[in-house]
Amino acid sequence: MAENKTSRGYLSSTLGCRCPRCREGKLFKNPISINFKKNMEMNKQCPVCGQATEIEVGFYYGTSYVSYALALGICVLSFFAWLLTIGMSLQDSRFFYWMGFNALLLIALQPWLMRLSRSLWISWFVRYDPDWKIHEAADVSERMNAEQANNW
Repeated sequence: MAENKTSRGYLSSTLGCRCPRCREGKLFKNPISINFKKNMEMNKQCPVCGQATEIEVGFYYGTSYVSYALALGICVLSFFAWLLTIGMSLQDSRFFYWMGFNALLLIALQPWLMRLSRSLWISWFVRYDPDWKIHEAADVSERMNAEQANNW
């Protein structure tokens, strides 16, 4: 009898903020919300496979670059959508209306963008293991320094 393996692919597990190793466990403790502290609270380990979510001190510094790239992509997409539907002109204020719309869009999407950038970042460093039930998660305890954990 064949084992039941996950049907989630890389894209759906990353967009769903799932563990990159097993693609089943949730990376975040709480559902998405406006409260940034609760929104970014991550599980220390994947509840399914035990993969550590913080691999080393300051691991998520690089997510600022990922978040910036995602926000830039959204700006470009919203600009072209605005251009095709409403149009741009220097004779009236349509460009400034787009800037206001774009700012509100980015503010509304910020909680999701922050989570997505963390999910993308960890997925680039932790490989998917279809046999995660057999293999143990990597021990990252030597990279974690409790004294330096909140020193940034």
